[in-house]
Amino acid sequence: MSRSGLAATVLAAAVAVSVVQPAAGVPAGRAVAAPVVRQLVVFRGGMSVQKAVRARAGTVRVSGRRCTLAAGTPLAALVRSRPGRIGLKDFGSCSRRARDSGQLFVRSIRADRNRGQDGWIYKVGRRLPDAGAADPAGPFGRGRLRSGQRVTWFYGRKRGSSFQRTLELKATLTAGSVAITVRGYDDNGRGVAVSGAAVSSGAGSTQTDRSGRATLELPPGRHVLHASKPEFIRSFGEPVVVR
Repeated sequence: MSRSGLAATVLAAAVAVSVVQPAAGVPAGRAVAAPVVRQLVVFRGGMSVQKAVRARAGTVRVSGRRCTLAAGTPLAALVRSRPGRIGLKDFGSCSRRARDSGQLFVRSIRADRNRGQDGWIYKVGRRLPDAGAADPAGPFGRGRLRSGQRVTWFYGRKRGSSFQRTLELKATLTAGSVAITVRGYDDNGRGVAVSGAAVSSGAGSTQTDRSGRATLELPPGRHVLHASKPEFIRSFGEPVVVR
């Protein structure tokens, strides 16, 4: 589903429930080869769930039909991660053949349902793909997900021509502290420095300056840092080990 078509698709009101099952006729070796991706799901109220997910092939039920999801697709990873009840809408003719599932569209996760121009969208890395999350050709039409890639699902709120920027945090260990940079990326992956972003771990917090930079002193040990700011999508948690 393209970005230009999202405003129309989120108006759909048909209800569908997804149920994970092993994909019929999928060789065992293919499941082993499925990529492990880092996935972040950010709900409308700001709560989030981050985990590593093996994007194995599987099936979902949509409006009474069983539809196959190809391994290595963002929707396969989302369903496998079990973030809660997922509502799907099919704008095509999904079937037991994975190639027919490219028009599946996520219309709700848990109680967060698409409304008007607001609804569930996903990014691979820093960019909003043009393809549906179950398209076997991949998010950008150049192949499916690879191990280590990041997928962010979030409840998008359309403001003008773009959804919220997604935050990315980079941390560098320096003598006695952690140097932090926070940038925000638009739909097309264009980044800007983000000032006033809150950066926190269980052992401390700070805020970025006008250049999107901050310094945080942490005790020895392993810490997970993340950045957040109102009207932005929070960053992935980034682990650092202070010695």
